Amino acid sequence: GTQETPSLTPTVSFPPQLSSPSTTSTMGSDKSAPPSNLKLVGLVVAWYAGNTLYNVYNKKATNMIHAHWFVACAQLVVGIIWSCVMWGTGMRKVPNLTASDIAACVPIGLMACLSHAGSVLAMGVGAVSFAQIVKACEPVFAAVVGLLLPPMDIKPILAYAMLVPIVGGVGIACIKEGKGVDINWTAFMWASIANLAAALKGKLGGSVTHALKGDKSKNMDSANVYAVMNIISFLFTVPMVLVAEMSTLPEEWDKAVAANGAQAVITNIALSGFFFYIYNEFAFAFTSNVGAVTSSVLNTAKRVIIIVVSSIVFVEPMERNTVIGSAIAIGGTFAYSMASKKKSAPKKKKA
Repeated sequence: GTQETPSLTPTVSFPPQLSSPSTTSTMGSDKSAPPSNLKLVGLVVAWYAGNTLYNVYNKKATNMIHAHWFVACAQLVVGIIWSCVMWGTGMRKVPNLTASDIAACVPIGLMACLSHAGSVLAMGVGAVSFAQIVKACEPVFAAVVGLLLPPMDIKPILAYAMLVPIVGGVGIACIKEGKGVDINWTAFMWASIANLAAALKGKLGGSVTHALKGDKSKNMDSANVYAVMNIISFLFTVPMVLVAEMSTLPEEWDKAVAANGAQAVITNIALSGFFFYIYNEFAFAFTSNVGAVTSSVLNTAKRVIIIVVSSIVFVEPMERNTVIGSAIAIGGTFAYSMASKKKSAPKKKKA
């Protein structure tokens, strides 16, 4: 399936102000100078490739071993090892955090844990494409969380109107021809938990990460913010493994090894963890360069690629309704991101 690749290019359209001629001269020295388009395209390609590979290896791993909290937990370990290597070799500055800084990060880490595990469990019990379709509903959760939690984040009316096609499209995608509504409720529940956690993580995390990044003495760039969240997320995932799976884990591990060989199980878990970490780090770096709206648009486009690739790799049938529904939902997400942007333009002056 090489013919899908050209569709990557149109999604990466950046606002014209990013391609100012002064970018190359001031890059690195000045934070306010926009990064070069080449760098942004590179970040997006790495993010997309990493995310797609993560989804493929994650599904392979969860197909092999029916201990999905364990898989989610093991994936986070890979990222921790990576961070420790980067810090240990001095390739990246070690974060310099006080106890209160870490305490401020704990709720965000908890949400990161639920968001990650929710996705793993959703894709473990159901089709990757279905989990991605439900996850396209994330803006709905973000909009509700934005209204319920202070400070209140009120979007333009048009943005709220766009939540209708998102929900409707997901609904259409769940209707199977000749069968009526066919929803894998377990997968739906976990993907929704992931959505809610991701929305809360965004809401709670914005101010904390902004404050940490603003203080140079703390050594918290976007990569380190992500590394710290990853470690806290892991610490929350461990008790869930103990509670949910410890009793059956040795047996499930033996079953998986007997069926697939230890090397295959370990390789798929390790690769999924590696790509999980890498894609998030690139996504984080990209978001910190262009802002949340552009990121959420590209995040939506990313789902299309994952749905297409996973349906090819795992031979998940793509029925007409699935295609139409996903298209409507993903189009709605795109429109929602665009409509949300309208009102918040004046805020840019502070930067």
